[in-house]
Amino acid sequence: MSLLEIKNLSFTYGVGTAFEKEAVKDVSLNIEKGDFIGIIGHTGSGKSTFIQMLNGLIKPTKGQVLLDDTDIWKDPKKIRRVRFRVGMVFQYPEYQLFEETAEKDIAYGPKNMGLSDEEVKERVYHAAKFVGLKPELLKKSPFELSGGEKRRVAIAGVIAMEPDILILDEPTAGLDPNGRDILLSQISSYHREKENTVLLVSHSMEDISQIADKILVMNKGSMFAFDKTKNVFARGQELEEIGLRIPQITKIMIQLKEHGYNVNTDIYTIEQALSEIIKLKKPDRKG
Repeated sequence: MSLLEIKNLSFTYGVGTAFEKEAVKDVSLNIEKGDFIGIIGHTGSGKSTFIQMLNGLIKPTKGQVLLDDTDIWKDPKKIRRVRFRVGMVFQYPEYQLFEETAEKDIAYGPKNMGLSDEEVKERVYHAAKFVGLKPELLKKSPFELSGGEKRRVAIAGVIAMEPDILILDEPTAGLDPNGRDILLSQISSYHREKENTVLLVSHSMEDISQIADKILVMNKGSMFAFDKTKNVFARGQELEEIGLRIPQITKIMIQLKEHGYNVNTDIYTIEQALSEIIKLKKPDRKG
């Protein structure tokens, strides 16, 4: 049994109006416990609409989302409980901070779960540690923190609820390269230690290639591909044809293949490319 099963999921905005638009079209896939899935697609591909249906923020026009084999909309009055188990971190989540201190903001979710003060405090501490927040920052107002620190507070607030599935929508948007690398590393460490399920939405194929075990590619509201990372990047030319920028190292390997070198094209890290090139004893050139 899959942790999360998506069956023929569709969503249409403005049904029955002149602005009617089908944002997600008949998507079906299974998400297993422990998966780290990268979700990619160009602007307007349906990524954000899709993930908002996974924890009941919006209700599908058609299809089902099954959590532990139960439709999350079976009892609409209990949809709030689903959101404790499927945690969502929105793009630019720091704009949603509102408490007096960073500590109180992180504690907001766990408190609403009805946990004891002692357990809330413990969860706040561990969540802050996961995202690299120094203890002294917890007593400060979120509005006194830097942009990167605010982002970590917001993410810690969802992590503190200890969801079975953590969904992050463009978590590195607006961060400088160093801040992006640090945050991605922390998310990856969180996944390894907790062994839970993570879905990360990004426009950056470079980011996704470094940390995701599987990739879901959305195109014009439909599922273009859902497979292991290496299998998706083996379709690099197809990805470019639908307007996605594949990692630079993948593009180089494709070009080498086109020039007659016997190399694999399902390469997406420098380490993999180096290993592949070392294998070449002699250029196997055409003609």
